[in-house]
Amino acid sequence: MRYITDRQRAVGKGSAHHGAEHHWFMIVSSVALAFMLPTWVIIFGKALGSGYDAALETMARPFPAILTALVLVVGMIHFHKGARTMLEDYTQGTTRKLLIMAFVGFSYVMIACGLFALVKIAL
Repeated sequence: MRYITDRQRAVGKGSAHHGAEHHWFMIVSSVALAFMLPTWVIIFGKALGSGYDAALETMARPFPAILTALVLVVGMIHFHKGARTMLEDYTQGTTRKLLIMAFVGFSYVMIACGLFALVKIAL
């Protein structure tokens, strides 16, 4: 028989045994977005203010294309994890399950569509 104290069982685990990991992911992704988004807005804003050909040329360069892909993927995963937490807190039963599936599906569809559009522009 193992002897584990209550404190040893509880260290690093919330009631669902993954709360600390989720919280840490949200902090890391929000810090990453805090650095990436202003840079992306500046690059995208300059491209948006130029003509069509200049905008395509800007997005065809490696740094803006990679940054756009990172902002899209990290932002949508951050969105779906945050929305899931909100739905788990404020809904229940079948409604909760359906809404979680809808939000997760929506975020992955947005990632796929965004990356497809980016590849079409960059190549």
